[in-house]
Amino acid sequence: MRPGGSPSPSKKASARDFRLFWWANAADALGTQASGAVLPLLLLGLGHSPQTAGLVAGLSLAAGLLLGPLAAVPADRGARKAIMVWSAAVAALAMGSIAVTLVVGHLTLPHLVVAVLVERFATACHDAASRGTVALVCPPGDQPRAVARLASADQGALVLGPALGGAAYQLFRALPFVADALSYAVVACCVRAMRTDLKAGDVPSDDPDNPGRSGDSDDGLLREAAAGLRLVRRRPLLRLVLTWVALVNGVAVTLYYSAVFVLERSGTGALPLGLVLAVTGAAGLAGSLAAPRAAARLGAARILIVVTWLLVPLTAALALADGPWTYGVLLGGISLLLPLPAVVLQARALLTTEPQLQARVGAVIATASGATAALAPVLAGLFADQVDSAVPALGCAALLVLLAAYTTRRAALTEAAA
Repeated sequence: MRPGGSPSPSKKASARDFRLFWWANAADALGTQASGAVLPLLLLGLGHSPQTAGLVAGLSLAAGLLLGPLAAVPADRGARKAIMVWSAAVAALAMGSIAVTLVVGHLTLPHLVVAVLVERFATACHDAASRGTVALVCPPGDQPRAVARLASADQGALVLGPALGGAAYQLFRALPFVADALSYAVVACCVRAMRTDLKAGDVPSDDPDNPGRSGDSDDGLLREAAAGLRLVRRRPLLRLVLTWVALVNGVAVTLYYSAVFVLERSGTGALPLGLVLAVTGAAGLAGSLAAPRAAARLGAARILIVVTWLLVPLTAALALADGPWTYGVLLGGISLLLPLPAVVLQARALLTTEPQLQARVGAVIATASGATAALAPVLAGLFADQVDSAVPALGCAALLVLLAAYTTRRAALTEAAA
């Protein structure tokens, strides 16, 4: 039995269900990258400004910030599988509506915004529910490797998704959104086919993060959602994970949208842009695959400190980038380094969080990360319209200096967690 009362799956069932979960994650990531890479180009092609494209992207990223933590509560209570299946179905319908409208008629900005928001609401619920799945499907000893394999799938989607999305967009503008809709259908089928009981059980009554402790079981959904926040506040390692992931994710999104706007303004088409993003995805895939071995050899603290400092000059150099190949080389270097500490930190967080609270803890970290990611494209679009294009890279480099100083101070904590 697992802590909290949920049965451990057999090794064979665990391997089968993790494969299904991996394929669901890979399909989701591939479809999202294919459509997401061309969404700004679609908006620009429809005659909207970079500022509008950045605002739409920011709204889509912000859409899930509220629903994610709330959806984590029923997921931890036992509705994890149902939430993942139905949210994938809703997201498929939303992306399908964009594709159909592009085929048969004129796609309006309100329709596009509503469809993107619905898709983001649905995926926020899916992501919140999925965060506890690895701990329920995989034995503890296999969980770090499972996290690395899932991260590799995400990075592999970055290799194929933008290139396929850019090529498909060149052929017919609706194709990337058809692919995204189909990917969500694959997600729903794979999750539905999983046999492992995805119920984490009850939080022990003596756990200080039990929202129902001391006879206080009727305080409501918000109190239960706040259990993850309380745990993050209590545990230094989780605070470090939240800070690092949130800031680095915001920096990465800012650099991505800045590159899109600069390259589009210079006349670069969808296919070259997709190839640039594919190069960065290939570098990220290599970093994800190397992360577990690098952590075992160098230690989590050293990886975290060295990588964060190395990101500073690479990010600052983007201020001087003037073409797709320059962006490809610099963004590729950043993408190669990012997964090394990210995979290590996520694995440590997974191993130190009770299964009954993993969805809620993950939702807290994702909300902080999503908040920075939602602001990033808005700022990138604003800078592209009204300020020098070098400003986003220099601002991100300054933030990374502060983050590197913070992670250096927390080196002892990370070493202890490793």
